[in-house]
Amino acid sequence: MVARLPMPLYLDEQVQASAVAPDVGRGTAVVVGNFDGVHRGHQALFERAVTLARDRGFVPVALTFDPHPSVVLGRTPPGALTTMARKVELIESLGAAHVFVRRFDLAFAAWTPDRFVEELVAGQLFARIVVCGKNFRFGKDRGGDAEVLRAMGARLGFEALTAEATDEKGPLSSTRARDAVAAGDLAEAERILGRRHAIEGTVVRGDGRGRTIGFPTANVAARVLLPPNGVYAVVVDRVTSAGAESLAAGVMNIGVRPTVKDQGARTVEVHLFDIDRDLYDETLRAHLVTKLRDERRFSSLEALKAQIAVDAAEARSAIAHLAGMDNISPP
Repeated sequence: MVARLPMPLYLDEQVQASAVAPDVGRGTAVVVGNFDGVHRGHQALFERAVTLARDRGFVPVALTFDPHPSVVLGRTPPGALTTMARKVELIESLGAAHVFVRRFDLAFAAWTPDRFVEELVAGQLFARIVVCGKNFRFGKDRGGDAEVLRAMGARLGFEALTAEATDEKGPLSSTRARDAVAAGDLAEAERILGRRHAIEGTVVRGDGRGRTIGFPTANVAARVLLPPNGVYAVVVDRVTSAGAESLAAGVMNIGVRPTVKDQGARTVEVHLFDIDRDLYDETLRAHLVTKLRDERRFSSLEALKAQIAVDAAEARSAIAHLAGMDNISPP
């Protein structure tokens, strides 16, 4: 099944929210944040905002930012858990009518917290309710927080609220999800995200070696955070401007391919089961089901071929118990 792929609505001083989404004029419940991963903590924010919007007749919307503020401010940005398109897709699946993206540049970074709230939140987005995480910061030098929002809301006519999801380790956060993915703890990442982490990227040309040994692969230029090198069972979606559709199960190798190269860049290769088609320039999204083994060097291509056959069989077995791809290919 192909689901429509939502589109972000970009804003700046020249592009007003009401010009691209006229319904915001009746008042909005705004959830504001970076939303990387759209994890269970973010989901708690949207649950509260969407419920209040429905009860009070407002339009539930999200406000996020692009590029990541770290990029503009000269810091190394964290590895992304989701692309912008995936972020929008997940947010709208939670009930947001629109996802507004404010272009983040040095001029916007210099806005005071008061200007941020007055011009953007209250002015452009017609906020009547604002929901954020307890640790959300905004404005120049991160000078604004939830208490500033509450005080300004009392003056400007909106109610500012917070929400979060926690466990025995504390608040569920993008940082915790990234740490889990980077450590290869897929179960912990899934618990925080509320779904399996997915590797997304465009299929690019490789050296074609997989086809010569009977296991053709799609080489994916990944745009999100990768887990440690190794071999993974995956279920793969094909993503287009029209939406995302289930494509095939498969086995994914992440690493430097030590059997065929002494030194090489890190690559992501997916062998898809029961499908052989030209996927160059397509966007794939591979949901990580389980790690099968670490990457290692083999004595020959024949030995590698034999191991890939074993990997493929184990991947099929790992996926077979699932009732269907919908279990691991969320909206």
